[in-house]
Amino acid sequence: MIASPVAYWEPLWASGRSYLRITDTETQLLAEHLGPGHGRPALDLGCGDGALARHLHNHLGYRTTGIDCAPSAIALATATGPAIADHPHCQVMDFVTDDLSELPDPAYAVITCRLVFRFITDKGAFLDRVRQLLVPGGTFWVVTELTARRADDDQLKSLGITAPEVELLTSRWSTVTVADLGRLACFALRP
Repeated sequence: MIASPVAYWEPLWASGRSYLRITDTETQLLAEHLGPGHGRPALDLGCGDGALARHLHNHLGYRTTGIDCAPSAIALATATGPAIADHPHCQVMDFVTDDLSELPDPAYAVITCRLVFRFITDKGAFLDRVRQLLVPGGTFWVVTELTARRADDDQLKSLGITAPEVELLTSRWSTVTVADLGRLACFALRP
């Protein structure tokens, strides 16, 4: 696991590294499972370059905040995309260790976590923090790779989460919906 998330992610984002883009299928799943935002607050954890935060904000109508521990990621998130007056709020923050009162809203209708859950060291504590911020009836949207979907000799197998980690992720939610995206799975989790 990563001892210091900012020490790990900052040089990668600063070097211009890019990550798996959001597909049309994924945007359709977001619309189906999250629905229209109507100005309700959304929080994108580990927002990276801000692509998901912008989609939630500009296409689904959520009032979105994107957070990432890497300052270079937040610089990209605030510098890219169409030049519009209304854009997501993005801030440097480590969701695991920083004070949650630093967020602009006390609770969120939607919290997203795309390609981040695998890198969380204490997944149980992370999920407790998510539940603390999610409004009753809200949705925690997680997109993650699954280790079982790669061959055992695949060098990238470690990018996914294991079956016990899937169990940890999905336990203690009243509703769990899973959508398949090849090596990725999308989880819509509701209290």
